[in-house]
Amino acid sequence: MRDEAETWLNYAGENLESAKILLQSKLFNSCLQNVQQAIEKSLKAILIEKAIKFKKTHDILAIKYLLFDNEIEIKLSDEDCDFINSIYLPSKYPVGSALADYDPDETVCRDAIKLAEKTLVSVKAILK
Repeated sequence: MRDEAETWLNYAGENLESAKILLQSKLFNSCLQNVQQAIEKSLKAILIEKAIKFKKTHDILAIKYLLFDNEIEIKLSDEDCDFINSIYLPSKYPVGSALADYDPDETVCRDAIKLAEKTLVSVKAILK
């Protein structure tokens, strides 16, 4: 694996571990922000490893389809991607909660963490 791709994957792992710690502390917005970053960085690790050019973006759905266009299938549904995309701005900036329709809670965070774990496993399998 390229050093740069491995670095991105390591950062993704750190974001995932951070999300778990933040969940234990009941810091739900920050937990979700780290979940989003874990997924984004893991997907970008594939792009880097496969030398696929990409524009700067935080759009998980766009990254998923860029991978798909390059014959790499990630096990994230469009709905999963939309959910993760809905987290990005509100969890980073004080415009309300990370979720538009309701405040994040422990259940939402646990589900998001499972999604990030699944994504990391999938990415590692592709990069091996």
